[in-house]
Amino acid sequence: MVPVPFADLRFAGHDWHALPDGALFWPARRALLVADLHLEKASWFGARGQMLPPYDSIATLTALDALVRATDAAEVWCLGDSFHDSAGCDRLPPAARALLVAMTARTRWTWIAGNHDRAIADRCGGAVTDEAWVDGVMLRHEADPADARPEMSGHFHPKLRVRVRGKLVSRRCFVATPAKLIFPAFGALTGGLDVTHPEILRATGGIAEALIPIDNRLLRFPLAA
Repeated sequence: MVPVPFADLRFAGHDWHALPDGALFWPARRALLVADLHLEKASWFGARGQMLPPYDSIATLTALDALVRATDAAEVWCLGDSFHDSAGCDRLPPAARALLVAMTARTRWTWIAGNHDRAIADRCGGAVTDEAWVDGVMLRHEADPADARPEMSGHFHPKLRVRVRGKLVSRRCFVATPAKLIFPAFGALTGGLDVTHPEILRATGGIAEALIPIDNRLLRFPLAA
């Protein structure tokens, strides 16, 4: 197992490792959690006349496979929009498909359906569900402001943008409150929504923190409505 840098995070009564890649590792369950892979986004746009480099899926899956191996994860939870559309698994290039199938075969893999892949099937292995209640934590794709239970989700692709020495710096980040944790997008071909966007503030209740794991530290940036 190759050491991977992480920052300690306490959430919902559990200890977690926040990883710079935008993933979260749950040591007690040996579980790796990621959100918004958006596999086969390039091929989806290509079929509609907008040509993009067709390497997004293999890049994303190679990075994910490296984390699964580095953490020795026994479980993998994908928090929705794992494919850019529900037919994405069928379009995976052979090398990317083989890599994904190998990962789903050696771990307890769960796909949580998102708005992009609502009709996702398990043709690439793993189980599919709309949401999951796991050891006191709700796992779903989009945060539910009306649900007071501890919750982890994706959907918004949050990014923190700050000015450093006159330059605008953008970093993907987690967005956290005592009861909610929104993941950044893990996919190689994904944009990002500013953490101060009204939709993120609505989902979190307006007061939250942006969390950036770096150099075994967790940088915290308070956010206010």
